[in-house]
Amino acid sequence: MLTLKSIAVWLAILVCAVVNGGLREALLIPSLGKPVALVTSGVLLSIVIVVVSVVLVPRLGKLSISQCQYIGLLWLCLTLVFEFGLGRFVQHQSWQQLLEAYAFKDGNIWPLVLVVTFFAPLLAVRKGIQR
Repeated sequence: MLTLKSIAVWLAILVCAVVNGGLREALLIPSLGKPVALVTSGVLLSIVIVVVSVVLVPRLGKLSISQCQYIGLLWLCLTLVFEFGLGRFVQHQSWQQLLEAYAFKDGNIWPLVLVVTFFAPLLAVRKGIQR
């Protein structure tokens, strides 16, 4: 049951991430330029992930550190599967194009967002002082 509830929280994060991506492409890049827009978008998404986690993870019940790590790993894996699946099979991007997102280049901080994704459940539990 924890897995299903954790996936539901991740889906809420996914919706926020898609909105963030749309905001980045439609508003931030045209007005700020790509490097600043990518940093801004990455920071905004990281904040949203933490906020959603702080609000929703405590609703999953009293969690141990290992359960938080499990949730973080689950979210990280789901994110990677979504990113590579969408990029490869829907957007028809090459592996090289997909892997460019994992290089700190032109303001891209996507790898840091993934680190935040992994640690967000633990941060949420620490924030809520569950253990």
